[in-house]
Amino acid sequence: MPGLLTSQNITNKVSLIIGTSPLTRIRALKLLDLGAKPIIIGSTSHIASGKIQHIDRPFELEDLTQLGRSEVNKVVDNVFVTLSVSYINVIETISHECERLRIPINVADNPQLCTFTLLSTHTDGDFQFGVSTSGKGCRLANRLRREMANVLPVNIGEICNKVGDLRERLYEEDIKDLKKEVDAQDGLQHHDEIGQEDDDAIQSSTLNTLIIENNETFQQKKRQRIRWLSQVVEYYPLSKLSSISINDLTKEYKKSDLQDKNQKEPASDNTVIKKGKISLIGSGPGSEEFLTTAALTAILTADLILADKLVPSAVLNLVPRGTEVFIAKKFPGNAERAQEELLERGLEGCKRGLYVVRLKQGDPYIFGRGAEEYLFFQKHGFTPDVAPGITSALCAPLAARIPATHRDVADQVLICTGTGRKGVLPNIPEWVETRTTVFLMALHRIGDLVAALETKGWNLDVPCAVIERASCPDQRIIRTTLKDLVAAFESAGSRPPGLLVTGYACNVIEKLSDGEKWRIEEGASGLVVKFTVAIGEPPVRFRAGAIFIPK
Repeated sequence: MPGLLTSQNITNKVSLIIGTSPLTRIRALKLLDLGAKPIIIGSTSHIASGKIQHIDRPFELEDLTQLGRSEVNKVVDNVFVTLSVSYINVIETISHECERLRIPINVADNPQLCTFTLLSTHTDGDFQFGVSTSGKGCRLANRLRREMANVLPVNIGEICNKVGDLRERLYEEDIKDLKKEVDAQDGLQHHDEIGQEDDDAIQSSTLNTLIIENNETFQQKKRQRIRWLSQVVEYYPLSKLSSISINDLTKEYKKSDLQDKNQKEPASDNTVIKKGKISLIGSGPGSEEFLTTAALTAILTADLILADKLVPSAVLNLVPRGTEVFIAKKFPGNAERAQEELLERGLEGCKRGLYVVRLKQGDPYIFGRGAEEYLFFQKHGFTPDVAPGITSALCAPLAARIPATHRDVADQVLICTGTGRKGVLPNIPEWVETRTTVFLMALHRIGDLVAALETKGWNLDVPCAVIERASCPDQRIIRTTLKDLVAAFESAGSRPPGLLVTGYACNVIEKLSDGEKWRIEEGASGLVVKFTVAIGEPPVRFRAGAIFIPK
């Protein structure tokens, strides 16, 4: 099972190496290079470096608690065993004793006796990455590490240094501004938490010497700094990052800081408020793998995100920490008021000069009120940008291995809603044998819909499929016919959001066997949802899991 990958500072830590195989020398030199103090125990005729302590005798259990640093009661910091498998009884004893003493141990060629394994690493300055196969194959890990290193910029170490310098400079600039605010407040006894931040999670420490009145002031600076630096790292070409001018970027940051202040402070005769903007963004069918680059860019750069409750957590998890997110609670009977609240919050954000992203599942204009929202914001002076999304109406059939069109089977596709204004059934289309019809927002009243289709003259023997949470890991497909649809759906229960696909195209690739009334398939299938790193290798696909077949 994969373990927790960490990068440890082992400077001046005592590493005990037990055994004198050729691997011993490799381990000792690597540890020495990383600043550790390796000690080798065992008989050998040659030690590669005079800086490595060697004890020429067999190992004793007491060595674990006698050869370490005095500040940790002489317990060694970690243990490496390089003995051959012929010493398996001794190795097991050492492993069990280390586990009892909570000493990390690595045993060569015995991953089951290890509490940690070593990665095949690539290092360039402060940049380092490692590859682990959890002890399954060192040569494979080495090859993968070489393949990955070949696609890195040749100056990746310089890039890390430059980004680190920029991060530190921006932090220092914000501290200077904060101290000015503190001095101007004449000793008001309020404090704020400040500190260096991880790019993924704001972590802060309290500096009691810095005092400000408004507890949000520096927090706002932190959020702006993280967002600004993240955009530089994300969108600046990697090949150019090592040569960027810290001074020039710092000046640009200060300009953006001034603009940020201008948009938040009350307008005056000499103040120009930055005008906000809004984008209507389609988040796709469900999986974050199917976001467009335009959608991802909007998510990463927004000041305020307004999302539908059906936007999955996998997509929302991409929102940077510190970005305000409001999720509409469009529960039955509350949809209209929830929509009004979204519009009000979006308009308020635009008036405050923010970049507002209205994140909508699927495509903004396919039964998503996108045009209504466009007209609303346009009426109030903010014309939205619109980024399309992959609609589930087309993605879900593909996920279920249903070709929406197929020669001599289906020559047209119709996308309908199953819910009209105020919850009533919409106008039901006529039955067309060569059409694939997709019903969105119809599963909550599937019985009424089937009855209406029958009244309209539809052939109830036509194959159909309910596809729920398309492209997500918990995707589910119910394959059946219209006449058995209600019974099949009731037996499975609801897993929204979902849609209904009808038409003979449902039988082109997947067919029910003789005697099957319906089939339930669990798990994402039919879509390429993960991609390999190496060019030219086939993609990895998720296939359907358990199948339940009632007779």
